Amino acid sequence: MENQTIIGRKYELQQLNEMFTSGESELAVVYGRRRVGKTFLVKECFRNHFDFITTGVHNKSADVQLAMFDNALDEYSQVKHHMSENWYDAFEQLKTHIRSVEHDGKKIIFIDEIAWLDTKDDDFMGAFESFWNGWCTMRNDVMLIVCASSSSWITKKLFRHKGGLFNRSSRRLYLEPFNLGETEQYLISRGVDWTRFDITETYMIMGGIPFYLKQISPQLTYSQNIDTIFFRDHGLLWDEFNSLYDTLFENSELYIRIVRALQKRRIGLTRSEIISETGSPDNGNIGKLLTDLVDSGFVRAYNYFGRSKKDIMYQLRDYYTMFYFTYIEDHYGRDDHFWTNGMDSISRHIWAGYGFEQVALDHIQQIKRKIGIAGVLSECSSWFYRGEDGRRGAQIDLCIDRNDRVISLCEMKFSLADFQVDNAYDRQLRERMETFRMATKTRKALHNVLVTTYGLKSNKYSQIFQIVVTLDDLFN
Repeated sequence: MENQTIIGRKYELQQLNEMFTSGESELAVVYGRRRVGKTFLVKECFRNHFDFITTGVHNKSADVQLAMFDNALDEYSQVKHHMSENWYDAFEQLKTHIRSVEHDGKKIIFIDEIAWLDTKDDDFMGAFESFWNGWCTMRNDVMLIVCASSSSWITKKLFRHKGGLFNRSSRRLYLEPFNLGETEQYLISRGVDWTRFDITETYMIMGGIPFYLKQISPQLTYSQNIDTIFFRDHGLLWDEFNSLYDTLFENSELYIRIVRALQKRRIGLTRSEIISETGSPDNGNIGKLLTDLVDSGFVRAYNYFGRSKKDIMYQLRDYYTMFYFTYIEDHYGRDDHFWTNGMDSISRHIWAGYGFEQVALDHIQQIKRKIGIAGVLSECSSWFYRGEDGRRGAQIDLCIDRNDRVISLCEMKFSLADFQVDNAYDRQLRERMETFRMATKTRKALHNVLVTTYGLKSNKYSQIFQIVVTLDDLFN
């Protein structure tokens, strides 16, 4: 089903369409970070073709969830059903309704926020498993779509389920936030015609989260929008932080403690460092918390160049969380024009530099395409040298170790104009290359790559960079 109102999501739409036209029953699992557009994608894709939709309600009892399910069943069947005694009874009534549907083709069932239906001691999962395995798979005309913001629930209860649901989903569709190009398309579709510089700064605050971007008014400037949405008393997203974590994670304070620790060190922390920073016990629970944060898209797990695969680094990657800790937490409600008034502050320049590094890490494919290695096998990592034997410490946020015997060392610089290399910076880069070669003992060629906003000003030092990646490259 083609839909011109959906920005991006071409792969997901293709997968959903293939399931809709297949000759067998299909179970589609659509998941991803809260506010990323999962429900919108499914509803826009199938529009008026649904035969049943129900939505879980956060932090409500099984009785409330069952009542909502029954109400939805009455609405779609136009028949008054008895109140379901339990989930087995509810799914039996759903079977009766689907049997009565007379149209040809797939009968589409959409269960949104399915994780919230799974309350304690109600055996929702047993009833759901029986419905899918024992009934839907015996037919060839059911398309069951389930959706959840809790990626940890999806992973545990569906993908790693030890019972009959293990590997039973037909397609797993993880929705990533919009990239820069898709964000630009989305804003244009809503009448917001901004420069790519302003869009990038907006991205460093909201990420590519459609619900956040939807709050932007085309009648206001970039700075006015940020003030209105985040800093004005009772702004549209003033209370987003706590609800964001509370609705995704049980014992959300444990997860917040971890992301708060990661906020303090931009390159990230190892598992042992996180335990030390948070005071968490060194047991299996810390691994679960980190896995949940990675699966939900709030934290990036990546390799440290030259280290064992066990030495995984964890880095905070959720833009809104970083922005909240840096500015909203201490400044909300104090100044309705906080963002506009702080345009040229030192803290803003520091924040922008760090935010742009995150933008680059989220657009590695675009960087590789500009370098010309989109089809070359490569491994991305970070590298840090603490300094010893008279050498200064050094850090590289993105190393692209390529199969063509080259390592691209990427330097990210957020600049208001063409970036200019001076004598001191040229010496710093050359010293860093030598330190990297010494510490890693690599024999590969080292190429410096500049990722910046507008470009590189040509002078006698500019040849230190073999490739320059600009905003236009990141937006493509």
